[in-house]
Amino acid sequence: MAGDYDVLIIGGGLAGMTAGLYAARYGRPTAILERMMGGASIINIDRIDNYPGFPDGVSGAELAPMVQEQAMKAGAEFVMGEAESIARTEGGPEGGLLAVESDAGILRAPTVIIAAGSTLRQLGIPGEAEFFGRGVSQCATCDGPMFSGETVGIVGGGDSAADEALVLAQYAAQVLLFHRRDALRAQAAVAQAVAASPNIELCWNTEITAIAGGDTVAAVKTRNAATGQESETPLAGLFVYVGLQPNAALAAGLLETDGAGHIPVNLSMETAIPGLYAVGDIRQHSSSQLISAAGDGATAALAAHRYLAAQAR
Repeated sequence: MAGDYDVLIIGGGLAGMTAGLYAARYGRPTAILERMMGGASIINIDRIDNYPGFPDGVSGAELAPMVQEQAMKAGAEFVMGEAESIARTEGGPEGGLLAVESDAGILRAPTVIIAAGSTLRQLGIPGEAEFFGRGVSQCATCDGPMFSGETVGIVGGGDSAADEALVLAQYAAQVLLFHRRDALRAQAAVAQAVAASPNIELCWNTEITAIAGGDTVAAVKTRNAATGQESETPLAGLFVYVGLQPNAALAAGLLETDGAGHIPVNLSMETAIPGLYAVGDIRQHSSSQLISAAGDGATAALAAHRYLAAQAR
């Protein structure tokens, strides 16, 4: 059952790096395949207040390198590359290998942990693609300083939208938070901070229908979800946080997904394919929180270790 590694992890976010840390500490030759730096998208999070052990909060740019260093010290290898597909080989899963095709080559292992995370959803409205990078953004930490003294919009109602609104409020003169419902879904502490911010205005029951401008964003067209009234609001930029799309396409044809694109797993993070696990945002019923993603990674690594031990008997 030899492969390039005992445990191959797709994705170097918190779930993937924690899986790598645990698998390596169990003495398993382990690799983490990641197309960016360790930490993936969390490196852009300006402030994390709900991760245990950091009473004053921590930025993603601080947390991610610490976890990566810990995983590497335990023996996990980081491979720079992007996974494209997963396939079974050598006659099936029992005692066989899983092959991961990537731009770093084909990597084989008897166990694979999919920690590929998710991608921020887009609105799918006129002007969004046209103005992406020219006023439309999905990273307030990256692009917020560009809008110093301006009026900007943010659309969404969850933790990400609320957190990023607070980041934007540090730079923009006014932040308009558009939400299609009449209450935020964000954690109470974050929602209260948003409501208390003097330069964040909450625009309830409001849907963005189009983005307009010339060289850059100049306005958004909106519709009131309750009355149907349409209007246009001038602003210099729009930040979109309307949910997550699981990055499960690499397992297409091998694993079924639910209606939202998540991979079903059991309590041990096992998928329907022996030796194949899914963790973090990509797995069904994930809470999409950093702490639970780390727990998923540890659980899958332990399950993979036990699976390999059973196969060796």
